[in-house]
Amino acid sequence: MVKTPIYMDNNSTTRTDPRVVEAMMPYFTERFGNAASRSHPFGWEAEAAVEEAREQVAGLIGASAKEVIVTSGATEGNNLAIKGVAAMYKKKGNHVVTQVTEHKAVLDTCKRLERDGVQVTYLPVDKYGQVHPDQVRGALTDKTVLVSIMAANNEIGTLQPVAAIGKLCKEKGVLFHTDAVQAAGKIPLDVEAMGIDLLSLSAHKMYGPKGVGALYVRKKDPRVRLEPQIDGGGHERGMRSGTLPVPLIVGLGAACELARRLLPEESAKTFALRERLRTSIMDRLPESYLNGHPTERLPGNANISFAYVEGEGLMMGIKDVAVSSGSACTSASLEPSYVLRALGVGDELAHSSIRFGIGRFNTEAEVDYVADLVVREVSRLREMSPLFEMVQQGIDIKKIEWAAH
Repeated sequence: MVKTPIYMDNNSTTRTDPRVVEAMMPYFTERFGNAASRSHPFGWEAEAAVEEAREQVAGLIGASAKEVIVTSGATEGNNLAIKGVAAMYKKKGNHVVTQVTEHKAVLDTCKRLERDGVQVTYLPVDKYGQVHPDQVRGALTDKTVLVSIMAANNEIGTLQPVAAIGKLCKEKGVLFHTDAVQAAGKIPLDVEAMGIDLLSLSAHKMYGPKGVGALYVRKKDPRVRLEPQIDGGGHERGMRSGTLPVPLIVGLGAACELARRLLPEESAKTFALRERLRTSIMDRLPESYLNGHPTERLPGNANISFAYVEGEGLMMGIKDVAVSSGSACTSASLEPSYVLRALGVGDELAHSSIRFGIGRFNTEAEVDYVADLVVREVSRLREMSPLFEMVQQGIDIKKIEWAAH
């Protein structure tokens, strides 16, 4: 028997791994010192724990511990990276390049810069949601100070050609930032090999606690300098003031260490479960479409549109399963997903899309249960749809002229 509700929304957040919780616990009670207290053992102990966590974060992405700045999460990391570079390098230029399917934490930060007079180029994506390095090359000017392209998309799971874009930015002497929230711990990342100068990540997307993340800031070749967005006691090499949340940072470190250790086997297992789910659903349901890149995508993400079905209706029908339509951060709006629109998916199909996010704690039994449930519900909803009935009869509904009332 499968226990419900079943959690399949691992792109929006993940359960904190019990091993991570265990690592954090002592820092709430026995080892409660302030990492900035340099004059007694309580502070030293806290500082040592923070430094170990930095090493663990750095180990996941091929960086050094001194290049890891602790943040409250990736939204802050993206803000600090993008605004920090724009402010620090404004004498060099006032142009930033990004792309249209970024997370709102990047898009809204860029919109803010535009209001402050910075020029931003938003590159379009192809039907799979990818940006081509040649597009980036074509967008660069002698005023470009930063390129910000995500590693993996939160809605459709598409991976971007980060290494190729990083190489291009290096050639042109432009800083390269990547929002790696969805990718960190799921696919291999190496800031050196990929030519990344700034990288944001968040603990809660990889089985760590909410409220903590990190920004990698390159220290040499080139040394990246940022204007801080939060002023205060000069913590985090002056880039991000505020008392460090030691228990959360310990959790971030433990989550990164686990992810690094488990990555090869875990991504293979997650991929196998996702494919089991995807084929089980799509082989049985005609007119179901996978959104995003067929192969260059996150191992655990399947975003599927079901023609002739309302996404919200389907969500109600499978309410024992936690999934999302669109992305979690924008699901309060009734607009179809801007990410799917950018791929050229029509509004009807965009409204019928469901994102399945498979993670560390999902099982084969859950996958089979969810696949059966989705197939049953989509079939039931389609039986009630006059449009689907017409399509079954071979009528091309695109050619019908609907009468106006």
